[in-house]
Amino acid sequence: MDTLTRQRGDGAPSRGTPDARPDGPAARAHTAAPRQVDRITGVGLPDGRVVDVDIEGGVVVAVTEVGGAGLPDLANPGPAVIDGRGYLALTAPAEPHAHLDKALSWGATRPPGCDLGAAIDAWRAFSATVDEDEIHERALAAARRLVASGTTAVRTHVDLHDDGDPLRGIRALVRVRGELADQVDLQIAAMVGDEDPADRVRAALEAGADLIGGAPHIAPDSVAETHRLIDLAEELGVGVDLHVNEFLDGDHAMLTTFTDRVASWEPGRIRTAGHCCRIGAMDALGQASAAEALCEAGVGVVTLPITNLYLQGRAECTSTPRGLPPVQGLLDGGVTVGAGADNVRDPFNPVGRSDAVETAMLLVVAAHLDMDTAWHLVTDGAREVMGLPPAGPVPGHRADLLLVRAGGLDDVIADAPVDRIVLRAGRVVSATASVVVDPFLTQAHSPDLQEAP
Repeated sequence: MDTLTRQRGDGAPSRGTPDARPDGPAARAHTAAPRQVDRITGVGLPDGRVVDVDIEGGVVVAVTEVGGAGLPDLANPGPAVIDGRGYLALTAPAEPHAHLDKALSWGATRPPGCDLGAAIDAWRAFSATVDEDEIHERALAAARRLVASGTTAVRTHVDLHDDGDPLRGIRALVRVRGELADQVDLQIAAMVGDEDPADRVRAALEAGADLIGGAPHIAPDSVAETHRLIDLAEELGVGVDLHVNEFLDGDHAMLTTFTDRVASWEPGRIRTAGHCCRIGAMDALGQASAAEALCEAGVGVVTLPITNLYLQGRAECTSTPRGLPPVQGLLDGGVTVGAGADNVRDPFNPVGRSDAVETAMLLVVAAHLDMDTAWHLVTDGAREVMGLPPAGPVPGHRADLLLVRAGGLDDVIADAPVDRIVLRAGRVVSATASVVVDPFLTQAHSPDLQEAP
């Protein structure tokens, strides 16, 4: 029987800079070829039960409560059984809004000023100097961080470039998707600017993008740009994921335009609104009206606490706004809501661990959600926004699971334990464990462990 708590692995590639380092010095990660799992024995669930979880064909087929201490079935060990004692089995997180083409670039950009406009300017200046390989290397390292922390599905926005090679970011992420196909489901949204002609957008879809993205609220005419992007999505038969109202004052009339246009779309066609910061600055009537429009149009909302807490509200010295939509109010209004990290260590946000546990913690603190609701937003809510099938330790659900050495969900969100085992469709794609070292030794290596570079 394999107890997949500590394994040797090769880690993620590094450019030799702290920004590209995938793991901290106290962690060791197994990231070799995925291995099939048939059963997890004696694992805890958030409701307090101790269970065996049986998996077939990438799907959870049985969850059986066990007695005593939840001892594994030693009489029938098999080569594909995980001893889950001491672990909590959770639905693996999904990241519904990343920018992997920008990730880990903070050290090379360091924008003067920290608002959205300064970040955009800093990124545009830097992006003009990089090629496909440079984008690919950072994006691959960032994606591997996400997998190691427990994320098994990612939607990333990728910029189109206004120069001689506008699709280099799309090509870089298509490469990452192919390289990590066994580890993570990766959706690509082409980040279309108002300067990008329709032919460039069509080429991005042909090159491998799945969705049309964009930020019409920063275009000179946000309403016209919203219509243009939705027209293109309808022409090309794809969904949309737009940055919506990432500001706190005024009204660009984008949200209403967006919901009106997609309300007649067929069920299941992706329509996502990221950020939605302005809703949080509305009065109660305005928030209720926005929630009703979003719900009736079937638009999923993605809140992004770490980046919007960093970027928004800097001009207000008193009662500084949080830069988040009214998450609980949207949920109460029937809106599908997910949560993500957005930018990680780039001009839009210099910090972040690529860890959904961090996002859940911020939702508890800044969005005033309870633990269960916060975890729902980074798992089931995020998957629903992304159009993915249900996952988790439930019969009939896909076996995308995160095993964390913890006593309960509150321990997971509060402590962010290092010891984690990540399953995607019933196969282990990462296993990480903390280690104890002698601080008086200059080198502390174990023959079965290898520090990620």
